[in-house]
Amino acid sequence: MNLFNFTAHFGSEEACRLHFKGERDKIGVECRCGSTEHFWIKSIWSYECKKCRSRISLRSGTIMQSSKLPFLTWYKTMFLMSATKKGFSSKEIQKQLGQKRYEPVWAMVHKLRKAMGNRDARYTLEGMVEFDEGYFTVESSEIEQEKGIRGRGAVGKENVAIMAESTVLEDMESGKKSTQCRYFKAKVLTDHTSGQINQTVQESIDEKSIVFTDKSTSYVDISDLVELHITEKSNRETTKETLKWVHITISNAKRNFLGNYHKIKGKYLQLYLNEFVYKLNRRYFEEKLFDRLVIANITGL
Repeated sequence: MNLFNFTAHFGSEEACRLHFKGERDKIGVECRCGSTEHFWIKSIWSYECKKCRSRISLRSGTIMQSSKLPFLTWYKTMFLMSATKKGFSSKEIQKQLGQKRYEPVWAMVHKLRKAMGNRDARYTLEGMVEFDEGYFTVESSEIEQEKGIRGRGAVGKENVAIMAESTVLEDMESGKKSTQCRYFKAKVLTDHTSGQINQTVQESIDEKSIVFTDKSTSYVDISDLVELHITEKSNRETTKETLKWVHITISNAKRNFLGNYHKIKGKYLQLYLNEFVYKLNRRYFEEKLFDRLVIANITGL
């Protein structure tokens, strides 16, 4: 969606509320009593349960719950976050929105990033899947810098598992194979043990998949969790061929973060990865990406 289309459709608070209600009605509203049948009370913009008569606000049960920012502000933010694959910092979004206070904007943007991650967490990768790890630069304190740890667990570095569903698609008539990758996942790892890797694989990859990795000792149990685990010695050829899409993703993510965000704290890295992967997985949605983000807002709490 471009700026002119957005302004034409969502130029007022009421227009945003009506659109949000329409999308929420499609998904359905469930009361705490379990009933899904409601009256709509327009004067207070709330649902009333037909069974127990309790009322549910339009924001309740969504990531906008308890937020005091107008619907129009949320919609403008979702537009900015879906308008470009590179993304905006919270500071830049605050500037574009003309908001005086930074904290509410920062909280809103991170809630949207969390919703993106929750949405993608519903799906697992399948088929042929590449799996590897990358080290991302994060902000470190002066005390941490003085310790000067190198290698695994180095100061200012966070280990991230990157997965790419690289199933080769072949045209039945021409026999030509596609050069595109399908879906991706990224998970910040809290340690370097095989237990952490195993948990990530179980949560992210279908058990009937074929997984490609290098010969890291952390991957020894993957063969017990999937249909087939294929390992290759880590070298330049492996990076360019077997684990091609994983390393392209790591490189693109690092470049994206470096160019758009001043510093990322380690505890928030997963949220930034959520946004990057969410948009990467929907890179062909074009103007529909905004609509998908609205749905993630409703269902991503």
